[in-house]
Amino acid sequence: MERTDTDIDRYLAGLPDDVRHDMVAIDAIASEVFADHGKALYVGKFWGGSDQEIIGYAPHMYRRPNGTEVDWFVVGLAVQKNYLSMYISAVEGREYLSEKYGPDLGKVKVGKSSISFHSVDDLDLDAVRSLFARALELSVDALD
Repeated sequence: MERTDTDIDRYLAGLPDDVRHDMVAIDAIASEVFADHGKALYVGKFWGGSDQEIIGYAPHMYRRPNGTEVDWFVVGLAVQKNYLSMYISAVEGREYLSEKYGPDLGKVKVGKSSISFHSVDDLDLDAVRSLFARALELSVDALD
């Protein structure tokens, strides 16, 4: 995926009515938590080869175990066909934060590094804020 210079507010304003409110609400929380670390829209092929547009918060260069570097983010937010997704690129100990804290967020589906939901009304927004803050805390070294 490629980081773009797309204006995030303009991107959010252009989303379909049925998801805009939810995306704006989560963006507001992420923007507050990651205020000093920026955000960018990533566009391109994602895992499994699907075309995606993901708002990435706290963009940084991530070094994979094989030594290659990837332009990535600490937390991502995306619209899917039938749901919304948050991608959490942080690990605590040997456990993905999505798996550890995802079940506390409300009515969600949890994957290794993703959390899917249908509406912001299904979420405990204080728990979402705490998850984002913990992801940032664990990732600070990578961001410096």
